[in-house]
Amino acid sequence: MTDLLRLRPAVPSDEAGEPASGPIWVPTRALGRTVLLTGLLLLLGVALGRVDLVLLAAPFAIGAAINLRRIPSASPEIAIRTDESYLVEGGKVDAGLTVSNPDMIGYDLVVVRTRTSRWLKLEHADRPFAITVAADGWAAIDLPGEATRWGRQDVGPAAARAAACGGLLACRPVVTPAAGVRVYPVTEPFNATEAMPAAAGLVGAHRSRRPGEGGELAGVRQFAPGDRLRRIDWRVSLRTRDLHVASTLSDRDAEVLLLLDVLGEIGLSGGVHGGSSVLDTTVRAAAAVAEHYLHRGDRVSLLEYGSTARRLRPASGRRQYLTVLEWLLDVRADPVDSEQYENVFGAHHVSSSALVVVLTPLVDPRAADMLAQLTQSGRYVVAVDTLPPQAAPPVKNQWTPLATRLWRLERENVLGRLREHGVPVVAWAGAGSLDLVLRDVARLASAPRGR
Repeated sequence: MTDLLRLRPAVPSDEAGEPASGPIWVPTRALGRTVLLTGLLLLLGVALGRVDLVLLAAPFAIGAAINLRRIPSASPEIAIRTDESYLVEGGKVDAGLTVSNPDMIGYDLVVVRTRTSRWLKLEHADRPFAITVAADGWAAIDLPGEATRWGRQDVGPAAARAAACGGLLACRPVVTPAAGVRVYPVTEPFNATEAMPAAAGLVGAHRSRRPGEGGELAGVRQFAPGDRLRRIDWRVSLRTRDLHVASTLSDRDAEVLLLLDVLGEIGLSGGVHGGSSVLDTTVRAAAAVAEHYLHRGDRVSLLEYGSTARRLRPASGRRQYLTVLEWLLDVRADPVDSEQYENVFGAHHVSSSALVVVLTPLVDPRAADMLAQLTQSGRYVVAVDTLPPQAAPPVKNQWTPLATRLWRLERENVLGRLREHGVPVVAWAGAGSLDLVLRDVARLASAPRGR
């Protein structure tokens, strides 16, 4: 039976799911020892004329014959059960394994082992389980735990090996592929109270600069054909002896483009209870900003600044919010070769009336160039610094601290040059992070432009 416990945690290759050639059930070492001991005792008993040795070998032979009178023909079936409900970082995971016996012969022992993602803290998932399964029955193994980081996490692959016929036969390892668990990022609190720099839709909650039906007073003008009677300002009309109506500014929605810098990953992720890497901050901030503007009725789109330039089209509503969360699960570090990055992204990918929120650590110089080009093209750009405060390269020698200090000074110079070009840069700090910069952007958008 000891060979059953040598089931390794490593998963077999992709070819493991294919049926192996040869018999499903193979003899174990216990059967080999039984046959060897029985044969030796019989040979010695015949050679030495010892009847007691023959009688001593009889129980082993009879026991093996009784256990092997019925041999199983089917291998166990193993399935992975995962929680398909809405799961966020720090939430409880309801996972488990189910081992079924399709044969009419019970399994004396089934050893089950599984692998899980390092971001799923499942109880006892790092050790094998030993269970018994009756004939034509099944057994369940519960794996409760916690999801500690966003993304598509895997439970499995899982492997099982069964022993039957008193441990004399064992089936070949049965492997089932992994089952995915979707863990959505925690939505950090965010609330921007400032106006949008541009509102270009037909209806919405933002005050625009165009007259129309809305709640913001734009002034009083003379009555014209097509004006509604409820808009008549009777005080001004009685004073001027002419009908005047109150003019309002139309309420329109806005488009918000979240541009994610995925040129590289910086920092170590500790999950929801530990430190945050650049991608952690980027994904959680993007989810928070998207949730805020989508709940206000705005249109939100997402775009990656990387080699693939993955994009999500602009839309509004709860369906778009769920699509945004699903889209964020596939965010990965996506570096771009220096020879081709200029063709990956350009200002023509961005609507002229959209508010562009760029989530970037501002480490790669190409990100700074991209911000400057967007601003010079007349786009409304806000840069959100996602670099962790304590981010630093690993110490390799005595010159590493000095090199890190010089790197930080150079980065501060880049931030200063961006601000000189009119690019507001703010560090992500949850609620109210963008209020001050949105106020400045809205003020600049409403100011008259020189010809």
